[in-house]
Amino acid sequence: MITINITPVAFHIGPVAVRWYGLMYVVGITVGLLVAWPFAKSKGFNNNQLITIVLWSILAGLIGARLYYVIQQPLGPYLSEPWRILAVWEGGMAFYGAIFGVVLVFLIASWRMKISLLKLMDVGALFAVVGQFFGRIGNLINGDVIGYPTNLPWGVVYANPNSLAPRHDIAYQPAAIYEALIDVVLFGVLWWLRKKLKPGALFFVYVIGYSISQIIVFTWRDNKVVLFGLKQAQLTAIVVILVAMIIFLVLLLRQHRLTTKT
Repeated sequence: MITINITPVAFHIGPVAVRWYGLMYVVGITVGLLVAWPFAKSKGFNNNQLITIVLWSILAGLIGARLYYVIQQPLGPYLSEPWRILAVWEGGMAFYGAIFGVVLVFLIASWRMKISLLKLMDVGALFAVVGQFFGRIGNLINGDVIGYPTNLPWGVVYANPNSLAPRHDIAYQPAAIYEALIDVVLFGVLWWLRKKLKPGALFFVYVIGYSISQIIVFTWRDNKVVLFGLKQAQLTAIVVILVAMIIFLVLLLRQHRLTTKT
C-alpha cells in the first residue's frame, strides 16, 4: 500500500491556515499560464487581451467549480450555514463547473474584443489540462478525491488524521492519481496536436477526452449513484460529449461550406 501522511495545512500566516490544496491551485495556474501564454501569442492574442481574459477566467472558473460542486450536494448544511458555500478548504471543486464558467467568459470576451472564440478555446484547453494535474496533487494531499476501499498494492492510505478521507487506517482506490495520470496523457496528446488541427478542434479533443476519462475513473470513485447506475459526473460527461460532438460537427459542416464557396 501507499501511505500518505501529509497534513493538508502547509503553513500558517498568523491565524490563517495556508493549505496545500490552495497552493496547488496557485502552482497549477502559474504553470498553466507559462505553457499556454506563448501558444496564445502564436494565435495572435496580445498581452492586454490575455491579462483581462485570464483574470476573469480564474474568477469564473473558481466560482463555477465551487457552485457546481455545491448544487450536487445535500443543500441543507449549506442553507443552514451559507458561509460553507465558500469553504473550499473542506474540499469540493467540480471541474465541469470551471469549464462552464470559463467558456462563458470566452464567449463574452470574443464578442466584446472581436477575437476568435475557437482559437481562444484552444488556448484554454492547453491551460486547463496543465492546471488540472497540479489540482489533483492537492486532492491527493487533501484526501478529498478517493475511490472505494481496496486491497490493491497501489491503494492509498490517507494516514494523516487531518486528511478529509473518511478513514485513516484503510486503503482506497487512488482516484486522484488516476486522474493525474490521465492529465499527463491528455496533455501529451494536446501538445502533439496543437499545430496540426483547425481552430477549435483542440478544445473539443480536450473536452471529449476529459469527459471519457470521467466516465472511466468514476467507476472507482466513491460517489453517489444518481441515475441508471451512473454518478453525477458520468451523466454530465455523457451530456458534454454529445453536445461537444454536435457542435464540432456543425462547425465542420460550416467550414466545409465556406471552403466550397471559395
